[in-house]
Amino acid sequence: MSASPSVIVFDVNETLSDMSPMAQRFADIGAPAHLSKLWFASLLRDGFALTAAGASRPFAELGVDGLRTLLRDVDLDRDLDTAVDHVMSGFSQLAVHPDVPAGVRALRASGRRLVTLTNGSTSVSEALLTGAGIRGEFEALLSVEDAGAWKPARVAYEYAARTCGTDPAEMLLVAVHPWDIDGAARAGLATAWIDRAGTPYPESFTPPSRRATGLTDLAEQLG
Repeated sequence: MSASPSVIVFDVNETLSDMSPMAQRFADIGAPAHLSKLWFASLLRDGFALTAAGASRPFAELGVDGLRTLLRDVDLDRDLDTAVDHVMSGFSQLAVHPDVPAGVRALRASGRRLVTLTNGSTSVSEALLTGAGIRGEFEALLSVEDAGAWKPARVAYEYAARTCGTDPAEMLLVAVHPWDIDGAARAGLATAWIDRAGTPYPESFTPPSRRATGLTDLAEQLG
């Protein structure tokens, strides 16, 4: 692990983006708002399962499939296709967490290269960061769609290192998901777990190299 990584790799969904408005998308169509978290967890499960089986499908495709299954027996206020479109379109309208703009700018000002690596699409990352006014701080926006496997598979992180032209040991993966932290650590990256809610870290996963309450906190730690 590098004491001072030269490349910082950010997860996007939930790490940079505030996904809480997705609950309202479910409420908008007449579905219980709490189904938002169940749907997202199921979407990740399906992506992980396909990767474990040696396959890979796009995030949006799995999202649509999951919605069709989850909403099948829900009394919606519109037809299923329209409801699915309404939920999925919410991704392109998400905003970043309050700590993200200042934290990203501070990390970039320290001379480090910044990239994203998402299980979703680069178009969503592009819209998110452009809307926050920080797209220019990032050297590249990467997606596992080009790696052939979802995180936390080793090949996803190796794809990021190869694309950046650097060794995994020179990279720091920043994420709110312990499964992402664990996968990156096993691939040889340093890791920073962002814990905005004060939740305990699961003992079954590889512990993070660093823990921070937000990106501004992480920037202060790295100096």
